[in-house]
Parts: sequence; C-alpha cells; structure tokens
Amino acid sequence: MNPSVWQKVLELCNSLSNVTYENLTKIIRLEQTGSASGARNLDDSNQNDVDAWMGGGTCFSMTWHLYQNLKDMGLNPRLVMGHKRKERNIHCALILPDDEFNETRLRFANQNNETHLCSANQNVIASGEAAWQSSEPFSREYLLDPGYLLFEPLELPLPAPFGQGTAFFPLVPNTVRLDRPSMESLALWTGGAGGPMKLRFEYPVAGVSVEEFKQHWVESFYREMMTYPVLNRLDRERGVQYYYQKGNLVTRDANGSRMECIATENQVETLSSVFRLSPEIIEKALGILGKKG
Repeated sequence: MNPSVWQKVLELCNSLSNVTYENLTKIIRLEQTGSASGARNLDDSNQNDVDAWMGGGTCFSMTWHLYQNLKDMGLNPRLVMGHKRKERNIHCALILPDDEFNETRLRFANQNNETHLCSANQNVIASGEAAWQSSEPFSREYLLDPGYLLFEPLELPLPAPFGQGTAFFPLVPNTVRLDRPSMESLALWTGGAGGPMKLRFEYPVAGVSVEEFKQHWVESFYREMMTYPVLNRLDRERGVQYYYQKGNLVTRDANGSRMECIATENQVETLSSVFRLSPEIIEKALGILGKKG
C-alpha cells in the first residue's frame, strides 16, 4: 500500500481508539425513536466525525465509521460479521485488502505465465497455469476490529499450504492470535498476562453486503446486552483496558485483571470518570433501564 495512504489508515484507527465502546447512547436512541431502524439512523457514526459523537457506540457504530472513511479514501474494505459459539452475527469488523500489493503480484504472475506459454506445449501450460494460480493466492489483507478494541490493522495469515495459518500480535494488555484454517474463514483469539488464549469470534472472510450489515445492526438493538450497561475503553498509552458490565468494573493491564463492584450510588460519577462520558448520558440511560427493569 502506498505509504501515504497507509499512514492515513493508521491515523484513522488511532483517532477511533479514543472513542469509548458503549451501549448507553444506543439505549437512549431506541427509547427516543421507538424503533431500531430509527435509532440506527440517528447514530453519530453517520456524521463521520468522531469529535461530534455523543460518546461512542458499539461495534456497529465503530465499524461503520471506519468503513465510510476507508471508502472515501478510495479503498475497498469488506464488512464481515462475527459469530460466537451458537450466536450468529453478534459482532462485526472489517477486512481491508491491500489492493496495490495484490495487483502487483497478479501482474507479476501474469508476466511469468506469458513467458511460460511461449516455451511449452499449450495444453500442458493450460493445466500448469491453473494449478499455479490455485496454489498461490494473490492477497494481503488486514483485520480491523475496533469493536473489540483492536485499533491496529492486523495482517491476516494465509492457511496451509500457502502460509502458517496462524499469526500472533503481542498487543498490550491483550495478546491476539488470528487463525486461518481455510481461505474462507478466520478466528480471533485473545489472552493476557500469561493466561490461556480464548476464542472470541469467527468471521467468514467473504463478508456481507451493506444491506445485510445494516439488517444485523437493526437486530442488535434487541439483543440481551441491551438490557444492562456495557462499556469498554482502552488506554493505549498506559496499556490499560477498562470494562464495565452488570455493576462490575474490570481493569486489565500487563499484570492481569482485577474486578470491583461499583455501588449504585457511585455509578454515574465512576463511569463518567473512567469511560469519559458525560454524566447526563449515563444517568439518562440508567434511568431508561431502571424503568424497564
């Protein structure tokens, strides 16, 4: 990829790393509009301006923001859905092809095939060319998964026999492993502080259309995780991750994880400070959940 374009991709990912993953604004918009489609259309990521966002959003908001920006840069990202155990389409991310690298390799391969055709029997070459092309994929692609707080483009490994099928990324506080059992599938594993790696999501690499992505986005408004606050933020400079769910705040760093229960009377103040959200948003979302509970 052109170095200047690659630098813009990195800057885009870095800007998004300052946004908090949260479902509070999602809860508020659903209450305001009364429909998932209406709430999705109000999402701040449609403004394509991180600085104007109310707070953050879930994986759909973050992924859609990246998708729009990368398309505006002339790139061709693919929207992919993530599956977890028996839960289908519960997560989303992007796969970004390095089109410049892939086109260069394809051009080089075609030149080699043309030279070969001039010096051998046509029938032998036809079968040999097909075998060569099927055994050497022309692809360099990257996973971008901001919804799982992965703000670095992670190069996808190639499956055997083309590559090792696995790639490790020693990020902090979570080490990431990508497994590629076939050209069609990808699995994301994470672990930290010497603990075991855990399978997080599996992605069909081919991706989905914008229409299908938006349908899964609509459906996400009615999932179980919309019945309680979920917040997630990564402090990249300090290598610390903060995660809040169902009254418990987990802090994870290179030394491991620790959990504390946040008392109800301290929720607004604590969550506002840790996750850099306005107290008004937190209080409003908690009030909506309280009425439903």
